[in-house]
Amino acid sequence: MKADIHPDYHVIKVVMTDGTEYETRSTWGAEGDVLNLDIDPRSHPAWTGGNQQLMDRGGRVSKFNKRFGGLGL
Repeated sequence: MKADIHPDYHVIKVVMTDGTEYETRSTWGAEGDVLNLDIDPRSHPAWTGGNQQLMDRGGRVSKFNKRFGGLGL
């Protein structure tokens, strides 16, 4: 391996959106820095199964339902 090309691997504190925190090792920031998350697995709908909203832009969803709505599998 080449010398002095790898980033520093150190301990940081991660603070979740609900205030819980834990320490982990990372190349982000500097030793002892605090990473405050805006989105995490406890709050993001992709992980929590939250409400999904289907945006109908230009009538595409309506057009699809009109063409294939009667198939009823």
